[in-house]
Amino acid sequence: MSKPKILIVDDEVFFRRLFTEILSEGDLYDIESVDSGKQALDYLAREQVDIILTDMVMPEVCGLELIRRTRSLDPTPDIILVTSNATVETAIQALKSGARDYLLKPCNPEQLRHNVKSCLEQRRLIAENSLLQSQIRLYQKGQHLSGQLDVNSLFQESLSTLLNELGHGRGLAFLSNQNSISHIEANGFDDDQARQLAELLVDRTMKMDQAEILQIADCPEIAKLYEDLSSLWVFPMSTDNQEHGALVLCNPSASEPLESLPQENLSFLAEQVALGFNNACQYQGARELIYTDDLTGLYNHRYLHIAIEQEIRRSERYGLEFSLAFIDLDLFKSINDEHGHLVGSGVLHKVGELLQECVRDADTLFRYGGDEFTALLVETDTRGAKIVAERIRATIETFDFSTGQGNTSRLTATVGHATYPIHATTKNEMIDLADKAMYLGKNDRNITRSASEIRNT
Repeated sequence: MSKPKILIVDDEVFFRRLFTEILSEGDLYDIESVDSGKQALDYLAREQVDIILTDMVMPEVCGLELIRRTRSLDPTPDIILVTSNATVETAIQALKSGARDYLLKPCNPEQLRHNVKSCLEQRRLIAENSLLQSQIRLYQKGQHLSGQLDVNSLFQESLSTLLNELGHGRGLAFLSNQNSISHIEANGFDDDQARQLAELLVDRTMKMDQAEILQIADCPEIAKLYEDLSSLWVFPMSTDNQEHGALVLCNPSASEPLESLPQENLSFLAEQVALGFNNACQYQGARELIYTDDLTGLYNHRYLHIAIEQEIRRSERYGLEFSLAFIDLDLFKSINDEHGHLVGSGVLHKVGELLQECVRDADTLFRYGGDEFTALLVETDTRGAKIVAERIRATIETFDFSTGQGNTSRLTATVGHATYPIHATTKNEMIDLADKAMYLGKNDRNITRSASEIRNT
């Protein structure tokens, strides 16, 4: 362990030698001396010191000026003023300026040694307290990250936290599914750059079992596209269910290499992110079991209520419209009666697949119950809902459903739709009106009906 460093500043050689001799007893300190405040500043520009023992009155840079000029240093040294020209006013001024202590020449050797020892002990306690506070903050950040149960939020917050720990830089977090990128969050990259970098890294990260620093010189495919990168800090994440993700921190442009950064803190935080990733994936899996229909793989009626409420809030915020379509298969009972429930289940599964072909990726499909399905059509007005409803009706009408042993059967569907906020302004109203519009069409079957037609009947 290195000794505390003391810098003695005095324009009189006698006192420089005297103070050096007093403080050298026991060989406890590393002591240097200079003969002016200016030389002290030059020395401090090159070296860090713990304590400055300085005279008050010196040419060019006096003791008070030296205190002022050292306040910006990090770490800031403590200053003990030693002078023969003392008054109560100068002592108060020195202490107000930031001096740790104030002694009169000629000072008692034991008093000087005691003051220096006390000063160093205070510095040690402050440093330990700062370290403890830093570790507590780090632990609290880690706890917050490990408790995240949503992958999107986890990626956003983990990137923000890790980059704040660095103080600068760029980074990304991605989730991969069978070697393709299914979700990505980035800071300092545009969407295309982030996705491209993630795609270049995913094969490598899936083979990693711990954090690594990758030098761009060893990754020629990345070096060709990102000339301003020199190194990447990569932390892989995986779960027992084979979900895979990774955190990637990049060196800032024209900045220090990642090897010089606080890797211990980064690793601790990343490990907490990995715990959060595992928890979020498990929660997502459990959540999907709760809200997913076993037969079709679509969402069920439980999740329909949640999705509509979310879409109402989004529509209110941005002034958007959305529509809800209810789809009921006509005379589906005949399929079960003629061919059995196993065939009927296969038909329902196929209907779910056909519905996915009729809507956009942004839309959400549900099996409401039995042979009834629902489609939540985001940012879709009444005209758009009518087009989608007709597409669904025509797709089901023209499809040959397998009933076993090479036989097929045709089905039709009746579709009703309602639009927020044109027809309804609450979740229950939306469900009720779309359902009533569908039942209105049941009088004719194989037809689409709008909630507007309910009010006209």
